[in-house]
Amino acid sequence: MTDYALELDRVSKRFGAVQANKDVSLNVVKGSIHGIVGENGAGKSTLMSILYGFYQADSGSISVFGKPADIPNSHAAIAAGIGMVHQHFMLVEPFTVLENIILGNEGSALLMQGQAKARKVLLDLSTNYNLKVDPDAIVGDLPVGLQQRVEILKALYKGAKVLILDEPTGVLTPQETDDLFAILKGLKEQGVTILLITHKLKEIMAITDNVSVMRHGEMVANLSTAETNPEELAELMVGRKVVTQLEKPDAAAGDDVLKVEGLSVVDAQQVERVKNVSFKVSAGEIVGIAGVSGNGQTELMEALAGMRSVDAGTICYGKLKISTESHIGPDELRDAGIAHVPEDRHRVGLVTPMSASENSILGYHRDDKWNQHGLLKPGLVEKHCATLMSDFDVRPQDPKLKSANFSGGNQQKLILARELDREPKVLLVGQPTRGVDIGAIEFIHTQLLKMRNRGGAILLISVELDEILALSDRIIVMCDGRITGEVAAADADERTLGLMMSATADLSSDSDLSSNSEQEQAG
Repeated sequence: MTDYALELDRVSKRFGAVQANKDVSLNVVKGSIHGIVGENGAGKSTLMSILYGFYQADSGSISVFGKPADIPNSHAAIAAGIGMVHQHFMLVEPFTVLENIILGNEGSALLMQGQAKARKVLLDLSTNYNLKVDPDAIVGDLPVGLQQRVEILKALYKGAKVLILDEPTGVLTPQETDDLFAILKGLKEQGVTILLITHKLKEIMAITDNVSVMRHGEMVANLSTAETNPEELAELMVGRKVVTQLEKPDAAAGDDVLKVEGLSVVDAQQVERVKNVSFKVSAGEIVGIAGVSGNGQTELMEALAGMRSVDAGTICYGKLKISTESHIGPDELRDAGIAHVPEDRHRVGLVTPMSASENSILGYHRDDKWNQHGLLKPGLVEKHCATLMSDFDVRPQDPKLKSANFSGGNQQKLILARELDREPKVLLVGQPTRGVDIGAIEFIHTQLLKMRNRGGAILLISVELDEILALSDRIIVMCDGRITGEVAAADADERTLGLMMSATADLSSDSDLSSNSEQEQAG
């Protein structure tokens, strides 16, 4: 009998000219939690897609629990005992928990009979694996932590003995992450083997038994987690030493350059997304806004950037005032020195079919310096882009290359270069390192701190608490469209922020909270 749940031997996969996986070998011990890390494009997702039957390997072999396995599709993967919990949940939100779990595997031509059998199995799974969830709850009404439990139960219901989790904590609060890790440890104790794909090295160190590192499609290391550290893993991922903890001198905050008072924002469905929010940002400081995605941060950022009208309250950039009576659009804000790095780089930050040079001036393309008689000066724009690419380490350094052909990290660096090049007074930046590998994270964080140290004001919105804590001077927490707390970064920790993010902290007793939050709690 083999000691391994999974054995991959020299697995390769090519997409045209791109060698996504090259002779990848991997052994995963039964009943262990095995982490896989690597930069964007390292080949992790391709390898997991081969395991789950989305892709077929060009060469190499796979064994599951000692038996050679042919996995032409996901049905074959499930039959072999492999389940997968995707980063973006594959759930039908109007359906109940039970309906989601049996979907595609109803078990009887008569749905009621199938549901009755499934309910008993689900109850046993919930008890055995400590995955308690109401089978009759509507999935869309559940918090994301419980939705993730449903995904895990769905895989276990189908007989999974090997569970692949792709970036499972990206949308969880710290408390929900702790709950997930407790569940994973319980699954491990019950003999389930877990493959954890994540870019968060702290989580690798906290939960895994072994960790494998991929770089440029190859497996470069297989290590016992107890015998490594985040610094070594980062260096193996990138191929050079990476600074994981940047030096941040004390802030020399100056005058207030952004003041938000009583701001409310209503969406197209007439749902209030931002609710009576007040705060300020001074020159020379970074104010971070923390919160689980979907709690009003996107609507707040769009209102601040002039992309969305306000329904109550005011936004003031110095003497420039946005209110219900005076809407100011993105063009005028850019002219006033307000730069914006949007959280969705593909939908808002770039036009991906356009070249890097065209995107390097996007939003500023009407400036006289780029135009002559109403026509762009392509040579000048390409020269400008080449300079930005060199200064911000955008790879490959080809201004004529379509933006769609750059990796996510290099697309993000191009946007950051465009916005910081004009030395703005205020930078609004949303999810600056979403989907970005550790080498690019280091570079992006360094550029933001340089702007802050030069006296620029930055409002940072991120779901990554490590990022918020590393960069911010002050931290504001949002939940359900409201500010639920404010704290100096030096006094903050993940637990306190997590409680505020789920609006369960005893806010009225915390002397660091903003007066706005106290008034809301009293109300």
